[in-house]
Amino acid sequence: MNNLEYIKEDIQNIAEAIVAVLGIDVTIVNQNLIRIAGTGIYIEKIGEKVRGYSAFKKSLIEQVGIIIDDNSCNDICNECHNKGACREFAEVCCPIVCDGDAYGVIGLIAFTDEQADIIKNNKDSLMNFLGKMADLISNKIKAQIKTYELELEKKKLETLVDSIDKAIVSIDVAGKIDKYNSKFKEVFNLKEDINNENIFEVLKFIKNPSVDNFKKDKSCSFYYKVDGCDLKGIYNISKIILNNELKGYVIDFIDKRETIKNYNKINKDYGITLDNIIGISKEIDSVKKQALMASKSTSTVLVRGESGTGKELFARAIHNHSDRCDNPFIAVNCAAIPDNLLESELFGYEEGAFTGAKKGGKLGKFELADNGTMFLDEIGDMSLHLQAKLLRVLQEKELNKIGSKSNKLIDVRIIAATNKDLENMIDKGTFREDLYYRLNVIPINLPSLRERREDIPLLIHFMIKEYARKLNKNVFNIDENAVNMMADYNWPGNIRELQNVIEYSVNMSLTSNISIDLIPNRIKNIETEEVIIKDNNIRTLEALEKTEIIKALNKYKEYKKDKELVAKALGISRATLYRKLEKYNIVSK
Repeated sequence: MNNLEYIKEDIQNIAEAIVAVLGIDVTIVNQNLIRIAGTGIYIEKIGEKVRGYSAFKKSLIEQVGIIIDDNSCNDICNECHNKGACREFAEVCCPIVCDGDAYGVIGLIAFTDEQADIIKNNKDSLMNFLGKMADLISNKIKAQIKTYELELEKKKLETLVDSIDKAIVSIDVAGKIDKYNSKFKEVFNLKEDINNENIFEVLKFIKNPSVDNFKKDKSCSFYYKVDGCDLKGIYNISKIILNNELKGYVIDFIDKRETIKNYNKINKDYGITLDNIIGISKEIDSVKKQALMASKSTSTVLVRGESGTGKELFARAIHNHSDRCDNPFIAVNCAAIPDNLLESELFGYEEGAFTGAKKGGKLGKFELADNGTMFLDEIGDMSLHLQAKLLRVLQEKELNKIGSKSNKLIDVRIIAATNKDLENMIDKGTFREDLYYRLNVIPINLPSLRERREDIPLLIHFMIKEYARKLNKNVFNIDENAVNMMADYNWPGNIRELQNVIEYSVNMSLTSNISIDLIPNRIKNIETEEVIIKDNNIRTLEALEKTEIIKALNKYKEYKKDKELVAKALGISRATLYRKLEKYNIVSK
């Protein structure tokens, strides 16, 4: 954007004005010495380049004014390639400079003695005049550059706003639409150009700015149903303030369905169904059947089980099998958020509800989960105060924001989860009995990993495959002895602990196979040397031997070839094992 071509028409008008005043022909060249304006014979030469060494080139390069009043003895003329054929009697050149850069040259050319006399007799005034004309062109360049930069910034902003995956519109204080992005027309299925239309006519759910609520930045929910377009969402109102004066508003819209769709793309657990939950044991099969039945209901579900048994996984699966699967699934861990923050997180608040409240207020998780499912994990850690508010949501289907003077109807299906003994908490007065019965309509009890041991090999092989892919490791097998050891382990941390062990083993494996030595000692039930050294109670070798034999027998007692496995684990033959059983009077099956 540094070429005189952009203001070519203005420059031609200036050239014609100069010749009208002075009666001397004018030609103007750009920084490439191409004529872009001219009068007289130069009109036909517009677009041609001034070649070779010339006064124009010197004026452009050195940014100096030049006057030639006698071409017979002028140094520039002596070096000119056109010397001897030149028809010019005199010449005045002035560079067009803008912010230190030369953009071109403006020149007066005399082709008659009369014109030459005008130049010779008025050198200073003509140079001053041309300087002012050059300044005029320079200012026009500045204005054009500014206009170009503004247009460029405008285009950048339009492209930026258009690329945002959110409907946006700006209006003046009266509601007249002046800008909007393509997403706005797409979301609301608008066919025509709506510039200068009134937003309160286009989207009737938006209140007129005469309403006080519109005059402050605010978030509001909306329902739009026009010509087959049926959607719910949230819109946010922001003021446009210039020099402390309200000039209008920007409104952005969040389509709940679009938000859920985008959330689903990044949420790795979104597609979880009951079929994805691994297990063939009768215990897990029974729970999956209960969960499938629960998904067809709108009643509350209470998922119980030890830590790490997959409570949230089942909650997501229930949601994904339900009629609400296209609506939000919002998960909140009640134990992870301080009680004073949990209330605002769940129920939201109005602007000015308390010191430090966010401008425009805040939507709570319940409001975001409207028509969807709310998963309340660790419900046993919720305070009695919040239990009372939750009970109201369950009973009345009403939400009361912090600082709000009215309640809002919502439709949220609640799935709660806990690993605590709620009945004991009720007896102690730390959990509300009425809330317990509201939550425990459909109870689902998840089995621990030790209660579904036959699923462990399946889980192990699945996890090896998953962690090998995530960690980019070529690991796909595991020793059978390692699998057997893990199947016998009690797994106090359940699935989460198993994941930890497999991830560690895949990380540490140098081959495609996970060997038994990569399994942590706690799984193999082996005491470390450090633990043995710290034990001050010295036992006889026979007592230690007897203890290890009993430990091995207990470990493999459910296996068909238990004696063979015991002997192998102890590093002795079966015959030796039987002798030692007799020696230590150990009775086994």
